[in-house]
Amino acid sequence: MDDTVSAVLRAIEAGDWTEFAKLVHPYVHWTEDGVTTRGRVQVMHLLSARGGAKPAASYELRDGQIYGWDS
Repeated sequence: MDDTVSAVLRAIEAGDWTEFAKLVHPYVHWTEDGVTTRGRVQVMHLLSARGGAKPAASYELRDGQIYGWDS
């Protein structure tokens, strides 16, 4: 697993949204169970309300940040 992916999962688990924002591209597309949420702020709201994220089956990095997440 890529270090960035591990860091994102740790940030989500810790509820550290400042760190999460550094690791995730502003235009991220985050897909879980076939539903895609776009944009870093919207993804933060989704994950904070849900209390976590499913591990990525695949992901895309852009400029060292998570750009795509699919689980």
